[in-house]
Amino acid sequence: MNCLKGLLYLRKSDRRVMLASLCVIVVALGVIFLAGENNETSNGVTVADSIPEDSVFRSTAFKPRKADRYAVGARPAERFPFDPNTADSSQLLRLGLQPWQVRNIYKYRAAGGVYRQPSDFARLYGLTVKQYRELTPYIRISKDYRPASSLLEMNISMPDKPVAESDSSVSRYPVKIGEGDYVVLNTADTSALKTIPGIGSYYARRIVEYGQRLGGYVSVSQIDEIEGIPAEAKKYLKVEDSHPRRMNVNRLSLKELRRHPYLNFFQARAITDYRRLHGPLKSLNDLRLSKDFPQEAIDRLTPYVEY
Repeated sequence: MNCLKGLLYLRKSDRRVMLASLCVIVVALGVIFLAGENNETSNGVTVADSIPEDSVFRSTAFKPRKADRYAVGARPAERFPFDPNTADSSQLLRLGLQPWQVRNIYKYRAAGGVYRQPSDFARLYGLTVKQYRELTPYIRISKDYRPASSLLEMNISMPDKPVAESDSSVSRYPVKIGEGDYVVLNTADTSALKTIPGIGSYYARRIVEYGQRLGGYVSVSQIDEIEGIPAEAKKYLKVEDSHPRRMNVNRLSLKELRRHPYLNFFQARAITDYRRLHGPLKSLNDLRLSKDFPQEAIDRLTPYVEY
């Protein structure tokens, strides 16, 4: 009410200004509404739809998005030898790489980047472990991309041979052992493990690392606990004079017990709870009543504990 009274007491000139402003707003809203209506014809076809396909307007106003220009239809990935330093875009796409990954390879090479060994290709953004393992056997790095210092090193180590001859005599891959030969599991390093058929750098490193976490292998079958390890590799492995590293389950903390691959959080907590309630363990069989320690878990952990 006070607002209405205030309007009544405005001067005549002020009221005219306010009325004029309201008229302008109403007219503007009407124009906007009518402009929207004009985008459609009487039969419901839009202006954009009525433009011929070959018109200049459609060729410029309805360009495909940038992402659409790089869209690649689903195609099965092919496998063939390639050099990531020289492979063109069509070859890289046939290998199953995404267009944006191909662009990253081109940018890397344009900036002076060089793939000197197959493991360098693993740094490609977005490349999965599965893709890398599948592509690794097909990566062929030309000798032209190796560091020039390697020529000097080979010339020093083999002074009686020309550089070109000594370079060609170097084998790129380790010689694999044959049937009847074997590698001692607990004493072998990655170089020895790579001589086993089916074992490359990745699995050789995993075998060594897992053995260190265990405290040593007591059976060849333990490598089955490594995901993806080739089953046929076991016939080339042997365990001799196994002396695994033992852990004192009566002294280690819960966090230290958890570091062993055969103990999860609940099992480690069951051990510490038993010590707190009943005193030191005399045998893992003291835990047989715990639901976290079935007989199978006790049997495989026994070689690695002491009291």
